[in-house]
Amino acid sequence: MTLDEVLASLFPTSHRVERGPFHTVRGTGHLGPDNDIELVGVVDGVPLGIDGSLQLAELVLSIIKRGRSEPILVLIDASIQNMTRRDELLGLNEYFGHLIKVFAFAAQRGHRTISLLYGPAAGGAFIATALSTEILAAIPGGEPSVMDLPSVARVTKLPLERLNAMAKTTPIFAPGVEPLFLTGAVMEKWDVTKPLSNQLANALRREIDGRDRRDEVGLARKGRLEAAAIAERVANEAMHG
Repeated sequence: MTLDEVLASLFPTSHRVERGPFHTVRGTGHLGPDNDIELVGVVDGVPLGIDGSLQLAELVLSIIKRGRSEPILVLIDASIQNMTRRDELLGLNEYFGHLIKVFAFAAQRGHRTISLLYGPAAGGAFIATALSTEILAAIPGGEPSVMDLPSVARVTKLPLERLNAMAKTTPIFAPGVEPLFLTGAVMEKWDVTKPLSNQLANALRREIDGRDRRDEVGLARKGRLEAAAIAERVANEAMHG
């Protein structure tokens, strides 16, 4: 789906979206009377670098500064992190860290944060946007990946053929919506044959208690079998020594 098609399905009654620098967007959508949704995003399928990260963080901070608590929907059609010498030398990881903290701050200040992946997003660009909101939803066309398998092969020195075989039975090795849904990273898969507005409204009604429960969801979906127990053990030992 194109950005315009996504917006039309999300907000059939009314929405306003403006394009900003570095392929960012900012706007407002209306789900109903007194039910406004703040919109930000990275679009056009381009890599996310320090400039786009700063711009996106500024957009979210401007929403927080208004002192209200409207939900924030993050539209994502990106690529990977911008792998240029300039961005790396200036500390791209620190800019991504700042963006992640801004999303966490928004949630702490009472904003529900939901990201909708309708295009590709990989590596640092995926982590700093889609994985940094309370709920990640995806629709067909969404192509999430923390690291593609050829890159995993280079890092781990394992043969690509072996990784391809492992990915068929172990979701954490595999890119794509379905494997990441099984691990709990993608919380919801939305049906584009039905109005996205209703599915967004349902997601906003989901009870959030401030805890990151993706490890528990991954265990329930049998996509991450060890993470929840390890996280609980670490938390208990940190609290009780």
